Amino acid sequence: MFRYSNESDLNNCALQVQFTTDQNIAEAELDRFNELLASTMKSLAQTAANSQSNKRFATAVNKFTNSLTLYSLVQCIPELTVSECLTVLESAIANLPTCCNGKQGGRVLLPSSNVRYELYPFFNYTASSPTLIPPPLPPGKSKSSLIIIAIAVPISVSMVLLAVGLCFLRRRTSKKYNTLLEENARMEIPTVESLQFDLGTIEAATNKFSDDNKIGKGGFGTVYKGTFFNGQEIAVKRLSKSSVQGAVEFKNEVVLVAKLHHRNLVRLLGFCLEGEEKILVYEYVPNRSLDYFLFESERQGQLDWSRRYNIIGGIARGILYLHEDSRLRIIHRDLKASNVLLDANMNSKISDFGMAKIFVVDQVQGKTSKIVGT
Repeated sequence: MFRYSNESDLNNCALQVQFTTDQNIAEAELDRFNELLASTMKSLAQTAANSQSNKRFATAVNKFTNSLTLYSLVQCIPELTVSECLTVLESAIANLPTCCNGKQGGRVLLPSSNVRYELYPFFNYTASSPTLIPPPLPPGKSKSSLIIIAIAVPISVSMVLLAVGLCFLRRRTSKKYNTLLEENARMEIPTVESLQFDLGTIEAATNKFSDDNKIGKGGFGTVYKGTFFNGQEIAVKRLSKSSVQGAVEFKNEVVLVAKLHHRNLVRLLGFCLEGEEKILVYEYVPNRSLDYFLFESERQGQLDWSRRYNIIGGIARGILYLHEDSRLRIIHRDLKASNVLLDANMNSKISDFGMAKIFVVDQVQGKTSKIVGT
């Protein structure tokens, strides 16, 4: 925990920083969630304050529902006494109901303490596990016992580490490609950490990717309609494991769409990276894609000239935003009717940024090593 201030006593600073996620807990589960969070934070505060290490922190993992898990962390600075640490942690925890009530994640930062909870892992299990200190030997134990322990413990630890290492290498060999994709993708999206969904939440929303919820299929995978527990409808793009869209295209789509905000661009709600699964979660657009109306004769009549003009104008505004008005200059490179979605009012929304290319603001030309698009 790094701190600085213009005051000589940092512990008396009144500074307070709060963060929350946009997703809410279902109202029917809110009371039970608050009870679990309160009891967990209270227990962690006691554990961290009484910690024998100089790190003065504690973590917990609690199952909330079949698909949701609560991850919690508390920390105070090591210079504090047990009572002082407990006091600043309780002060930070007391602010959670004010800033974060009903939210799926929240964090309160005070000059001497830090508390946080999320519905996805945000700390390293191994690094946050407490160190176990063996109890002292009772009086009367012989020196030979100490020698035996001194020899046996390192050998046992070495054997365990060797077994773990072998298992890790074996698993790494079989999944090396996928692990590298996931790690590289995560390096590119630290700014959208709050957008991450766990796989269980998405499986629950899509009824475990039921065929009944399938609404489309493309070269990169299948699109499903889903519904969160709060009633919000979503579109879930599940990339196929044999898809040519790997980490590069996935990073493109997450990083780009998360930073773009325009009414004529499809809105990214989140993503999931777990094991071999690469999933994008978008707002649900009920009228499917433009090609559905252009190339099916029985639906062509629904596109009168007024609607066609409005759709064309929306596409043009979206492209203009990408080329000129966004913080990044972006070339879509795969604009076609199937990548233009239509909302309930037949407004056009550009989607599928897997082939997009980023340019610097003043760049007017670029080079590519391969042909992309349709």
